[in-house]
Amino acid sequence: MERPTFDRLRRNPNLAFGIGIAATAAALLLLPGPVRRGSRRAGMAGRAALWPNRPTPQMLDVLQHLAELGPKPIEGLTAEEARRQPTPADAVRRALAVHKGGAAPEPVAGVEQRTVDGPGGPVPVRIYTPEGDGPFPVIVYWHGGGWVLADLDTYDATPRALANAVGAVVVSAHYRQAPEHPFPAAHEDAFAVYRWVLAAAGTFRGDPGRVAVAGESAGANLAIGTALMARDRGVPRPVHQLLVYPVASPRMDTASYRENAQAKPLNAEMMGWFLQKYLRSDADARDPRIDLLSADLSHLPPATVITAAIDPLRDEGEMLAERLRRHGVEVRHRDYAGVTHEFFGMAALVDEARHAQRLAAARLRDALMPTANVHEPRWSTAGGA
Repeated sequence: MERPTFDRLRRNPNLAFGIGIAATAAALLLLPGPVRRGSRRAGMAGRAALWPNRPTPQMLDVLQHLAELGPKPIEGLTAEEARRQPTPADAVRRALAVHKGGAAPEPVAGVEQRTVDGPGGPVPVRIYTPEGDGPFPVIVYWHGGGWVLADLDTYDATPRALANAVGAVVVSAHYRQAPEHPFPAAHEDAFAVYRWVLAAAGTFRGDPGRVAVAGESAGANLAIGTALMARDRGVPRPVHQLLVYPVASPRMDTASYRENAQAKPLNAEMMGWFLQKYLRSDADARDPRIDLLSADLSHLPPATVITAAIDPLRDEGEMLAERLRRHGVEVRHRDYAGVTHEFFGMAALVDEARHAQRLAAARLRDALMPTANVHEPRWSTAGGA
């Protein structure tokens, strides 16, 4: 298959234009049944899987609340305009207000704001501490948003849930965003925060010998990118990597991109818009931190990869898991049917998110071996999609 150049991507970000969220959900519900999808990659020959590309009732409810907030398609907006649009986290808060009279963020024992000296200036971080005395293992977490959108507030739910469920300090890190700060700005900020955590963990009751990395979407790309940079720059590697619907390739040529070209809250054209904003050239697109499916992934820590069936990124997440295995990395991959991109932080409303968070927490606990004070998450968060 011809590999598209970055210039070609810039001229034609994807195959189809987005349609309204409610219309998308309605169309998915009208599908005649599970969509059969054949083998997608060498090494998967002979396997066919059934993927129900219909949102569950809980997922559909969140999508409908998002539609009622009236977001504009970001593909036609500037980055600044797109940053002001309603988010899936806003939809979760709206749904919780309707169904449960509202819900406060999941409580944790402590929340602290700090800044880290990064290569381009101060990097905001938010430190979530569980109950107990410590020293605690540490999870460094990066939020999604295509390296362009979102912040620590948008993705507040996941760090809270992981802190309680794992019994770990979670350092949620922001990063410079495109197009003002193109590649590799976000990746270098991510690595700077990781190195700071190794040096400063004792100042927030963390154990620098037990550090994992985690992220969602573009944040998952930053997490594995940080693991690669630690390996290549002689820095102690994390003990585990949690990769939730990771961005793993600039190609945008998988079956899931075609099946979910018009999905919400992430569609194919939006992903092209993100890549255009962050990457400057073909050379950026070929960088192993972006094109993970062509990278040397050997000597990386064990990984947990979580994907969503109704997501353009579904197949590249599975391909990333397979490539990690071929490079000798122990991997657990789980795809969740009936849910979309951004579902992971929706455990207050979506059963699949609750299961995915429990799986992630169990894997992280096994890797980090926390000593005490592990709590079941309360699932009362206000979102964090």
